[in-house]
Amino acid sequence: MVERPVGVFDSGVGGLTVVSQLFRILPQEDIIYFGDTAHLPYGSKSKEAVTRHSLNIANFLKTQKVKIIVVACNTASSFALSSLREKIDFPVIGVIEPGAQAAIDTTRNFKIGIIGTEGTINSRAFEEALRRIDRNVKVFSQACPLFVPLVEEGWLDKPETSQIAEKYLSPLKDKGIDTLILGCTHYPLLKELLSRIMGQEVSLIDTAEATAKVVERRLGEKNLLRKGNRKAVYKFFVSDDPEKFLQLGRRFLGKSMDKAERVNLEEMG
Repeated sequence: MVERPVGVFDSGVGGLTVVSQLFRILPQEDIIYFGDTAHLPYGSKSKEAVTRHSLNIANFLKTQKVKIIVVACNTASSFALSSLREKIDFPVIGVIEPGAQAAIDTTRNFKIGIIGTEGTINSRAFEEALRRIDRNVKVFSQACPLFVPLVEEGWLDKPETSQIAEKYLSPLKDKGIDTLILGCTHYPLLKELLSRIMGQEVSLIDTAEATAKVVERRLGEKNLLRKGNRKAVYKFFVSDDPEKFLQLGRRFLGKSMDKAERVNLEEMG
């Protein structure tokens, strides 16, 4: 079981920000990544659709003999985590709970902002996770639907992106938050811009980093951490055109990717 890989999935390339943190924190672990590029974005889809896609991917990852599944997508974590945990008999980690805990650990005035897709924000999953940890926390949410397409187009430092970000973040600045959860795995690529707009007194919580630390802890608790200094193996699978995924993926991963294999989950049944 220890020798098995870590399974990670997202609707597309955003979850590679989590993989990037796993590389850093768990360099000895093999990783299998699935990007559901045929069905992105998840942020505007129904709970039923996201849950169905997530279960299909989890079944595929089981065939790859993974030892843990990381749901590296905030929308899928909001909608499908409980269904996945019911049906999978090994650990399943989402990005909501680690991000919420990191925010509570960081805040000083207990005013926390959340930005995410419409699906994540409307699900109130972050809000509920924060209140489970500390019910006195004040939570302010803002959907930022244009951020994902802007990031995917590579418009990280365009004036238009800056203007849109200013508009989205203005209500949160007015609330006096001191901590902002980046509630979508695409958003770390906008960290520099968001930090500039929010100012240095506001801490940005990268759910990718928080999640990777929880994965390390959970594997340690289950005695599933790989030991030694071996070179890890990484495999990437997608449900649509691998070329676009590879192009974009290099940006998210911060390193080169040579190959991604297309898998039709519908055909697998």
